[in-house]
Amino acid sequence: MRQSSISIGKIFGIPVQLDYSWFLIMILFTWLLATSYYPAEYSNWPAAQYWILGAVTAVMLFASVLLHELGHSVVAMRNGIPVGSITLFIFGGVSQITKEPTRPMVDFLVASAGLMVSLILTLIFALIQPLMAGIPTLLALARYLTYLNGALLAFNIIPGFPLDGGRIFRSLVWGASKNFDRATLIAATLGRIIAWLFILFGVWLIFFGSLANGLWIIFIGWFLENSSTGQVMQQTLHSLLAGRNVALIMNRNYISIPADISLQELTDKYILGTGRRFFIVEKAGTMAGIMTLHRLREIPRPDWPRTLVSQTMIPVEKTDRVSPETELMDALQKMNADGVNQLPVMTGGQIQGVLSREDVIHFLQTQKELR
Repeated sequence: MRQSSISIGKIFGIPVQLDYSWFLIMILFTWLLATSYYPAEYSNWPAAQYWILGAVTAVMLFASVLLHELGHSVVAMRNGIPVGSITLFIFGGVSQITKEPTRPMVDFLVASAGLMVSLILTLIFALIQPLMAGIPTLLALARYLTYLNGALLAFNIIPGFPLDGGRIFRSLVWGASKNFDRATLIAATLGRIIAWLFILFGVWLIFFGSLANGLWIIFIGWFLENSSTGQVMQQTLHSLLAGRNVALIMNRNYISIPADISLQELTDKYILGTGRRFFIVEKAGTMAGIMTLHRLREIPRPDWPRTLVSQTMIPVEKTDRVSPETELMDALQKMNADGVNQLPVMTGGQIQGVLSREDVIHFLQTQKELR
């Protein structure tokens, strides 16, 4: 699977990644600060000083965004909610929280944590400004970071899902209604309304001559609208899969292959003959691993006749798996997190079946038709 981001390490055990779009916004933001904002605010500085200050400001902005997301993530983990990763991208950052909170108060605390971090950073940069009075460059940096963190706080507090304010609104509706699904749909609907208000405001700005600001506001509104719509779809998916486990739809008629056949034989006999892309590899009557079409493609074609499946397969001890009792939503999230389309279903060390993304899609289609 092609990666759209690069890993830069871990903080508190949470992988931190940079989406490729981050580099674009870093360059653009540095350029705007170095050629527009800082020269307009502070004249007669050397050009190199503007560029260095612009780059430092851009890095500090995303450091602030990272701290904001860490606030969410740390509180989530302390409440037993796993965090897959934090990704910085063109719009800022996102914490990949892999499970929904179990109580309204937890939802409120996780959403509020990021806002509190931004508030603290705003206050810190505001309070240190008098200390930087004799150093113009650092004073300029502190002033702008005060503004940026304040803007980040103000933007995220808007009650439009999935912004932090929208999540706080959801937690309040959830606490009042005792219904998580309904609260999510209400918060997401409010988020879509706010998104369209952004878009209309952006169009209004364009008509009155502010093209750049108008386009930027429209772009933000479009992003919020897509995020809110995606959340509605996610919640619909959750309701269709709720209470269903893997055993209900897993395929028990999986194809197993011997570990000692060549990749050429696998292709001729099993792939071309059946059209399958996923196989359980058996050795001495037990599961030894799995073999996928993607794994096969990693081996040069001339080597297929002399390369065995056992040399190429993913060993069973390294295989992602689920049990028959795993909830379908959890299994689907695991597929998405691991970037796979099939998972072996196992009890202990015994294979029970195979769950594929196509099985889940077919089940969802059937559910929608029955409804």
